[in-house]
Amino acid sequence: SDIGSQKDRVVTEEEWRQKWAMGNTGFHKERGHPLLQKYLDVLLNGRSGLRIFFPLCGKAVEMKWLADMGHNVVGVEVSEQALKEFFAEHSLPYCEEPVPEISGAKMFQSTSGNISLYCCSIYDLSSSIVGKFDAVWDRGALVAVNPCDRQRYASLMVTLMEKNSSYLLVTVSYDPNKHKGPPFYVPESEIKSLFG
Repeated sequence: SDIGSQKDRVVTEEEWRQKWAMGNTGFHKERGHPLLQKYLDVLLNGRSGLRIFFPLCGKAVEMKWLADMGHNVVGVEVSEQALKEFFAEHSLPYCEEPVPEISGAKMFQSTSGNISLYCCSIYDLSSSIVGKFDAVWDRGALVAVNPCDRQRYASLMVTLMEKNSSYLLVTVSYDPNKHKGPPFYVPESEIKSLFG
């Protein structure tokens, strides 16, 4: 397989929470991702007031940036610490409430109402809970998902997308035999088989 020794690698949700707790978050970009700025027109496609989904959002600064442009942002993340840091670092007041459909899950919502961040496993979400989205900014989710879960992840993402939605995906290219991941190597052929 061209993903080499990575195909059986599993990183648990607890390990992700640990990365946040230890500050081991080299994947977080303080200034936002240059590729989102470069391809923003592709993502928005001339539309305003979109519902934009951030899978495995961490504390991505782009969430506030897009909300400030008038879009509705929804994210999901297993680390409650990351979500609280997002609101604190942007001085955004928020409220916290349980998500009745998901045991133990919480939703953190800005008091302005245009940023809603779910603290739970992405696999606990469904369109009946979060609705559907006009756009998805997948900056580090597909490459963070365990290789054995990619099909499950892609199938879920497809169910969360409106008919005319845009999906902006960032992957990384390297020799998977030299780096155990994450980020995991996802060959273009696999992206095509996952998303068509």
